[in-house]
Amino acid sequence: MFTGIIEQIGSIRSIARSGDSAELSVAAPALLDDLHLGDSVAVNGACLTVTDLDATGFRTTAVEETLARTNLGRLSSSSKVNLERAMQPTGRFGGHLVNGHVDGLGVVARLERRAHSTLPFVECDRSLCRYLVEKGWITVDGVSLTVVDATDHGFTVSLIPHTRQVTTLGDLVVGDRVNLEVDILAKYVERLLGHQEAGSASTSRLTPEFLREHGIE
Repeated sequence: MFTGIIEQIGSIRSIARSGDSAELSVAAPALLDDLHLGDSVAVNGACLTVTDLDATGFRTTAVEETLARTNLGRLSSSSKVNLERAMQPTGRFGGHLVNGHVDGLGVVARLERRAHSTLPFVECDRSLCRYLVEKGWITVDGVSLTVVDATDHGFTVSLIPHTRQVTTLGDLVVGDRVNLEVDILAKYVERLLGHQEAGSASTSRLTPEFLREHGIE
């Protein structure tokens, strides 16, 4: 579990592809004081497992599903990535509940630059847009952000100077693909409501005739 508060902008040192997977070597010196083999690290919002450590960073493997669903397959040596270690139960909860399971990709369609903020509009599939609401949560490349506006084909977020400085979102340009994770609570609500409606429909069929037909008085 993560919070969407980025700890460091890391740098891809190398990418070794093998079949449908890729081993990423990531420079991340600021994370090494409390990083161990087997730990989870969100790389651009995708939860990956540390498989090796050295003096300046770590290695991890992205499998076929991860490469297909995220922008990690488009990375190259020297690419910058947002990094966050798994949250600790004793730490401050500064962002929102982030699983590190990317739901899909969005595309930066436009950037509106204001005096003290930048507002990217990100287009995404309708299957993700249904979970977005104004002032709700969205994770963009691992960064916890508040939805400014939501439509049937995308959403707008506001990037303050601090966010642009400490994450890769400060380098966004039109056409960039970004990893998106919607609020998991919205998914649970949708699922529960679906079961509730199904249960109501089932209950409505329990008529006196139905009960008698099945020997239930």
